[in-house]
Amino acid sequence: MSVMSEIQRRVTPSRRGWPGSEKVVLWGLTLLIGILSIAPLTRLVWAAIAPDGVPDITRFMHLLGTRKVVSATVNTLTIAIISTLLAMLLGTVAALLIALTNLRGKQAWVFTFILPLMIPPQVTALAWVQALSPSSSVLQFLGLSLPAGSPSPLYSLTGIIVLLGLHNAPLVFLMVRAGLRRLPAELVEAARSGGAKPWRVLFTVILPLVRPAIFAGAALSFVTSAGNFGIQAMLGIPGRIPTLITLVYQQLNSVGASALANMAVLSLLIAAITLAGLMFSRWLGGRQDVRVTGTPRALHQTLGRWRLPVEVAVWGWMVLTLILPMSALLTTSLTTGFGQALTIQSLTLSNYANALFGYPAIRHAFITSLGLTVMTALILTLVSLFLAYFLSWQRTRLVRILQLSTELAYALPGIVTGIAAILFFLRPLPLLHISLYGTVWIILAAYLSNFMALVLRPTLAGFAQIERSLDEAAQIFGAGFLRRMRDILMPLAAPSAMAGTILVFLTALNEIQVSILLVTSGTQTLGPMIVFLDEGGSSTLAAAVGCLMIVVVLGFMLLASLFARRLPEGVLPWRI
Repeated sequence: MSVMSEIQRRVTPSRRGWPGSEKVVLWGLTLLIGILSIAPLTRLVWAAIAPDGVPDITRFMHLLGTRKVVSATVNTLTIAIISTLLAMLLGTVAALLIALTNLRGKQAWVFTFILPLMIPPQVTALAWVQALSPSSSVLQFLGLSLPAGSPSPLYSLTGIIVLLGLHNAPLVFLMVRAGLRRLPAELVEAARSGGAKPWRVLFTVILPLVRPAIFAGAALSFVTSAGNFGIQAMLGIPGRIPTLITLVYQQLNSVGASALANMAVLSLLIAAITLAGLMFSRWLGGRQDVRVTGTPRALHQTLGRWRLPVEVAVWGWMVLTLILPMSALLTTSLTTGFGQALTIQSLTLSNYANALFGYPAIRHAFITSLGLTVMTALILTLVSLFLAYFLSWQRTRLVRILQLSTELAYALPGIVTGIAAILFFLRPLPLLHISLYGTVWIILAAYLSNFMALVLRPTLAGFAQIERSLDEAAQIFGAGFLRRMRDILMPLAAPSAMAGTILVFLTALNEIQVSILLVTSGTQTLGPMIVFLDEGGSSTLAAAVGCLMIVVVLGFMLLASLFARRLPEGVLPWRI
């Protein structure tokens, strides 16, 4: 059957769609993004510069110049810059080994390397704290115990930097691996044919060509480091290392809604730092960009006699950075007291029983998180399909503004989105006279704003592979806009959109950055629960909840892997 015949079969009997439905949908998207992203961010800026309705630059500058804010700003910049450099080093080396060498067991290693990126950062921080504490049973077993009574070395600026560098290395890895896949093999082979040694080819040909990808990964790492609440809070608050993001959290918790004007100023400062980091990384990555032509082909560099030592090193690294902290977390979750040695006598499943059945707050948090995540994923998938249509084939100024708004909301740290949502939704909604503050709906609104770009990007990639002539042919047969979307375009773009749905599901289920300021006693979500349990002294229960969260993440990653063949190539980051 021809393409035209298939289209005619799908759209007949011919019915013209709702007149003007295309414009109605576009204005509906504009209203939605305006309410979710543009209006809250505008309200945030206005609250920062004019809390009483009149611009007050003097108060603005005075707050930024206080010793506490200056100290937190310096710490934030130090953490973001140095941890990004560490992530660049680790991620680039990992990408080179996976993409260019004959290393064995690549798929398994990539899965374990990407896994920490999928694990909530607060769980990662908790695992490392329990692994490197003086009472750590794992260190006791290895004979490497720290002196009794000494503080954990992680409660320091160095500890925060190292953990953020390890956590963000997979971000750089993914970007550099993608850049290496696009590398023209002919250019590298020409250098090798000219007698260049492998190290010379690496530093004079390969790395210069993938420099934009390296700095793109660095930009993501910088933004994530500056806005990562989980690690900064779990290590910085006990270690008395103030950062901007923990300062916002502590001030809002101690002072309440009256501190929103000051928190808006700090949120703008965080946003300015992240956006400056993004622009600086883009400038470095694009400077003296070398453009080449050629067919992208997989490059292979044999490791020769170094293959076994390199394999031992990379798997040893995985044991040190993943197995060690996770085993400490598991050990703690199976005992009745933090630091207690795990024996047959001390082994208990009571923490898991309490997490699953004994504490209604934990169960309610999981149900709330799961419900919010499912609604967020479904709504954003539908919205992204319509928005991708306009972005692909009707790039008007309005459509470009909508895309910029979604990208900006995703680039900003989640805590900035949270403050903006509080400021905008604190007052009752017009006409409805209902305030969303303190309800799950404000969390849903913040999720929709923060994660929209995450679904939109793969959906746009899907629309890029669709011939526009299919849509035009359906128009010829009289199909309206909504019918063309339902019968022709959505089925074709669905695999790419589903890829974005999976990423949102894995990200939103355990997130903490957005919801930490929005949760209340009646609207708890799973992500902040680890922080609250640890702050309350329930370390063993927090460890059990953390282990359960890891199991959930692993389960969804494995489930998504089962459908990998039906998804576009490269969508699942842990697949080679």
